[in-house]
Amino acid sequence: MIRWVEKILQQKNPHFKFDEAVDFRLLLALLWRSGWKRVRGFRLLFYGQWPTCLFLGRGVRLFNVRNIRFGKWVQLEDQVFLQALGKEPIVFGNNVTIGAYSRVIISTSFNNMGKGIRIGNNVGIGEFAYLGGAGGLEIGDDCIIGQYLSCHPENHSFSDEDTLYRLQGVDRKGIRIGSNCWIGAKVTVLDGVEIGDNCVVAAGAVVTKSMPANSLIGGVPARVIRSLKKVSKDLILETAE
Repeated sequence: MIRWVEKILQQKNPHFKFDEAVDFRLLLALLWRSGWKRVRGFRLLFYGQWPTCLFLGRGVRLFNVRNIRFGKWVQLEDQVFLQALGKEPIVFGNNVTIGAYSRVIISTSFNNMGKGIRIGNNVGIGEFAYLGGAGGLEIGDDCIIGQYLSCHPENHSFSDEDTLYRLQGVDRKGIRIGSNCWIGAKVTVLDGVEIGDNCVVAAGAVVTKSMPANSLIGGVPARVIRSLKKVSKDLILETAE
């Protein structure tokens, strides 16, 4: 039975293989937990959507569902909140996982709605992430991201000393994270930043300016520590097959 379930999961990830320590009891626990997530995914039927293999954890909340697009095999773990209050949608590619207690929020303002959020294929994001989309947020394919990622594509203006900060409005440039990036835990990315493809961002980094592709990045504020070997496009295509 373990091999049968393994083959099913390989439809999502061709490279998946159960560890030898997984026994029948663990397999049953996985099937029970995944089964309930799949059942919760059927709630999208009430909103006129029919995502392929959507898995929802306990306490998942969705606001403005009509502005959310789900790819195949999307998993939203326990207590995830999606707020799609934006001019463009929240878009999930295929095989995306959002960790428990994460917030994916385009904007919270009805008088100045944000842009949107796009997450590519084969992206895994750890627990307690905050993904803002006011100025637009894009995460490329094949990214692996640790816990507590924080993305803020918006800045408050403060140049007028005679006006309260909250009344001075905001600037929005957007954030783009390239494909095949590994971002460590507790990384913060600020507005206007573009991180190139094939980058590694060290845990705890605060990225305040754009970074070139194929870079190891770290520090507060973040800087390029060294260049990395360029990842072959043929390798990326091969692993995606």
